[in-house]
Amino acid sequence: MRIFHRMAKMIEQGALRPGDRVPSVRKLSRQEGVSISTVLQAYVQLEAQGFIEARPQSGFYVKPRLWRPPAEPAMSKPSTRATPVSTSELTLNILKAVRDPRLVALGTAIPSPELLPLQQLNRMMASIGRRDPSAGNSYDVPPGAPQLRMQVARLALDYGCLLSPEEIVSTTGCQEALNLCLRAVAQPGDTIAVESPTYYGILQIIGALGMKALEIPTHPRDGVSLDALEYALDRERIKACLFTPTFQNPLGCSMPEENRKRLVTMLTTRGIPLIEDDIYGDIAFGPERPRAVKAFDTEGMVLLCDSFSKTLAPGYRVGWCAPGRYQKTVEHLKFTTSIASATLPALAIAEFLATGGYEHHLRKVRRVYAEQVRLMTEVIVRTFPDGTKVTRPQGGHVLWVEMPAKVDSLDLFHRALAAKISIAPGILFSAKQKYRNCMRLNCGTPWCKAVEDALATLGMLVTKQARQA
Repeated sequence: MRIFHRMAKMIEQGALRPGDRVPSVRKLSRQEGVSISTVLQAYVQLEAQGFIEARPQSGFYVKPRLWRPPAEPAMSKPSTRATPVSTSELTLNILKAVRDPRLVALGTAIPSPELLPLQQLNRMMASIGRRDPSAGNSYDVPPGAPQLRMQVARLALDYGCLLSPEEIVSTTGCQEALNLCLRAVAQPGDTIAVESPTYYGILQIIGALGMKALEIPTHPRDGVSLDALEYALDRERIKACLFTPTFQNPLGCSMPEENRKRLVTMLTTRGIPLIEDDIYGDIAFGPERPRAVKAFDTEGMVLLCDSFSKTLAPGYRVGWCAPGRYQKTVEHLKFTTSIASATLPALAIAEFLATGGYEHHLRKVRRVYAEQVRLMTEVIVRTFPDGTKVTRPQGGHVLWVEMPAKVDSLDLFHRALAAKISIAPGILFSAKQKYRNCMRLNCGTPWCKAVEDALATLGMLVTKQARQA
């Protein structure tokens, strides 16, 4: 990531101009003292983000750019005190409002069906049902369907994790995995450290369990501030941390590997578990996905949670967790909560993974999401008022937009609904309902004129509100 950020900054500041040839992979590898694969990965990311382009038998060149990237949001500055979560009613009302299929869906972080292999998965599920009619009518009691857990264990190698199928518990989506893991490590009244802003679903779990959220300052590229976290750990009775280190929702930030190692050491020495939400990890714009924090855990203190909802099939609700030393507790909680997850969807996902379709599918959607993030950012630059700031994610499919201070995203939400557009207002992503002038946008809808027009309409509404305030 260091090479990527340095080269991107040189291009943005004009040190490398359109048409300039960037250093060769071998030359930059020697200059920076890093491997050729590291430089190549950075160049692939730069190409995906539209900074450079490859010319056959010539190398990489700075790509002509018709726009300048917008400024990025600064490190967040949340309250230093833990607080109960009380946004559940507002969150549910907003989620109900954006379910209208007539809306341009920029408010929910759900991939479009057009980008998912749904026909293949449905055929596989039907085939499994025909081959073994009883397959879908048995309880796969915890830890769950062995076929799925075997494939997940193989997949986890890409995360840097050596997991056996026995160390994996299947769940009904990642949301249940997070819920079970949080219940396994904490009790009502306990304080849970979270990123700020953080995914509102995480806040809802914390609130429903009677726990408190302590928001930790978070950088839009590098993730949660470990210095701020260490300060909080020394002063607050934090029971557990619940972070999304890889392509976090809503910022899209990804924690550098050295920070991941430091995080594990910091928490393990204090006996504090980390629940790691890795749901966006497979949607890396570069050629390699970052290693999970779980990869550096030697004491079983990291509870890794994931699902296939963002990559393959949201409605199948196939998720899993690797809860380390808390596995027996998680299995018991899973059984007492729902006995088991649905079998047929899990078997269909397992078969899709076993046949090699997953990696092929990921290569396609990674390119699509990287391009859609770029296109949406370009339109925001053109149509939103001065002072607007936008994140620059290197994976996932969401953008975090910080608008001028006087803009109220909740008011913008209602105005956008009237224009048949959904957004996610920033206050959903904070236990203290901060980030009122921010919103999250979904880049998971294939680029088309309707999306471009919706963004332009949002830009007009934001500009009007900024002038009137």
